[in-house]
Amino acid sequence: MTANPILVEALRGGIAESVHRGALAIVDAEGHVHTAQGDIERPIFPRSAVKALQALPLVASGAAERFGLGDAELALACASHGGEPQHAETALAMLGKAGLGAEALECGTHWPYHEGSQRKLATAGAVPSALHNNCSGKHAGFLCLGCGLAGRRGAADFVRGYTTPEHPVMREVTASLQDATGFDLARTARGTDGCSIPTYAVPLRHLAHAFAKLATGQGLDADRARAARRLREAVARAPQMVAGSGRFDSRVAQQFGERVFCKVGAEGVYCAALPGAGLGVAIKMDDGNTARAAEVTMAAVIERLVPLQGDAEAALIRSLSDVALRNWNGIEVGRLRATDALRRLGAA
Repeated sequence: MTANPILVEALRGGIAESVHRGALAIVDAEGHVHTAQGDIERPIFPRSAVKALQALPLVASGAAERFGLGDAELALACASHGGEPQHAETALAMLGKAGLGAEALECGTHWPYHEGSQRKLATAGAVPSALHNNCSGKHAGFLCLGCGLAGRRGAADFVRGYTTPEHPVMREVTASLQDATGFDLARTARGTDGCSIPTYAVPLRHLAHAFAKLATGQGLDADRARAARRLREAVARAPQMVAGSGRFDSRVAQQFGERVFCKVGAEGVYCAALPGAGLGVAIKMDDGNTARAAEVTMAAVIERLVPLQGDAEAALIRSLSDVALRNWNGIEVGRLRATDALRRLGAA
């Protein structure tokens, strides 16, 4: 088996101290492969990178409109958030609009990822709740969808157990994912995600195709195409909700607006919709490195494929694709950067 190419290298003292291999697929809405680096046919678990695809039924079904969900709430439904107060409060507000409380969430509990919010809770002698889980917005969206399917607010009896594959809510979510990817989820590996919902192994080529559909609406039915536009619009209008303070996805959404929708997943996965180019992107780092290598790879793709408007955009995306590594004294000791081969992607 041929090894995947090196996409990112960490430099120190003028040499590569470590390298990160991975695979990258860029596909248009008709399914044509624009760029393939590495093995894009091996099924991988996309994890949280597909939250926007999982949120399509929330809007397409009419549940989001029925319960009056706004930009912040729809952006949170697509989010892996940091558990900042605004995230927890918005998730609770979503549940309230559907007549439910935090006890309905089945995502589990963990401390906020955002360090300041974590410290604030601890200093107050408080403990986290499921609202602080990075997936609480997605799950609040599932619960709103479930109440919509039941035809009533507060349908706790109907939504209970919504994380199981056989539940009507999860069947809707899985159907949305299968339609967008065009991949037979009944015949692929199924695992359990960190937030307890099913996760399905899908090749990068199919994931990139799904995000090209998310970018353009092409290949989706009218309701899902409308939902895709609405979710991209919501994230652009409320960028802090999709990730949080200082996080890659929020910084990119704030700077680029609807021109880039990108979403991180666990274990080195990243996906993006690039509406202007009509392309979808899917990345998987072999070593599961998300915070470093996958972000650098995604930044290099955006830098290459999205026309940059002004110095601010150029400076931001360059700082994300060529990152200064500093020690605890603030001294620059190296660089984390996309390889030259990655930077040339799509070149003739």
